[in-house]
Amino acid sequence: MSEVIFSVFPSENFIDLGLYQFGWEQCDPSHSFGPAARNHYLFHLCLSGTGRLFAETSRGESAEYQIKSGQGFLLFPNQVATYIADHELPWEYVWLEFDGLRAKESVEQAGLSPTQPVYRARHKDVYEMMKEEMLYIVHHKEETPFHLIGHLYLFMDSLVRSSSALRTAKGGRLRDFYIKEAFSFIEQNFQNDISVEDIAAACGLNRSYFGKIFHESMGKTPQEFLISYRMTKATELLKLTDLSICDIGNVVGYPNQLHFSRAFKNVYGVSPRDWRYEHAGKRPR
Repeated sequence: MSEVIFSVFPSENFIDLGLYQFGWEQCDPSHSFGPAARNHYLFHLCLSGTGRLFAETSRGESAEYQIKSGQGFLLFPNQVATYIADHELPWEYVWLEFDGLRAKESVEQAGLSPTQPVYRARHKDVYEMMKEEMLYIVHHKEETPFHLIGHLYLFMDSLVRSSSALRTAKGGRLRDFYIKEAFSFIEQNFQNDISVEDIAAACGLNRSYFGKIFHESMGKTPQEFLISYRMTKATELLKLTDLSICDIGNVVGYPNQLHFSRAFKNVYGVSPRDWRYEHAGKRPR
C-alpha cells in the first residue's frame, strides 16, 4: 500500500528562492501521476526502485525516460508530464516544488532543461548531502519558513554541485534589478487593476523589452506570474480566513467573482470553494 508524506509550505514571501510544497512517497506498483503541469519547478529524487517519466519537450513532443535509484528528474513550469512507478520494483521518491528569481538560473547551471530533465550525480558525497537536505525538509515541516528556506538553499547548492551536467554560471545581470523592482511593484499593487504595462513602467522599461527579460529570467510571462501570485495569495486567504469567495476575489484584484473563480480553477483545477473545503476543512460558502 502506498505511503506518502505531503506538506504545503506556509509562506510565499521569498523572492530569490521560494518553496511551495514537498513530500515523500513509497508508491504502489504502476502508480501514476498525470498528465499534468505545475506552476513551478518540481524536482523528484528516486531513493529506491525505478519508474518512467513521460515529459513534453520544448518542441511539444513527448519523450520517455527511465529513472532509477540515485537519479532524479525536474519538471518545468507549465510542462505537461506523466510519471509511472515500475510494476515490479516501484519507486520511492522525495520531491520539492520551488521557484523564484534564482530558480531558472540555478537549474540551468545544474544542466537541466525540458529536453534534458534527468538528474545524474557525478559526486556521491554531494549527492548524499542533497538527498539529506530534501529529507530534512520533508521531516521538519513544523520548522519556521526561514529555517526551511535555508535548507532549500543548501539543497540547491548540492543539486548544482553534484549534477553530472554542471554548467558554468553566468555573472550578475542588471536584469535582476528590474525583476526585483517588478516583484516589489506586484507585491504592493496585486490587489489593484494593474497591467503588464504598469509593471514595466514601474521598472522604467517598455513593455516588449520588460516582457522579454522577465520571461528569460523567470520562465513565465509577467501576466502568468501576476496571476500565479494573486492565486497564491487567494489560497492563503481561503485557508486562513473566513472571508467569502467574493471578498477574497476583491482582495486579490478580481472584483468579478466569476472571473476570479475561473482564473483560480485554471491554476488549481478546482473552484475556490472546493479548494477551501479540501485544504482548510471548511464547508463551502
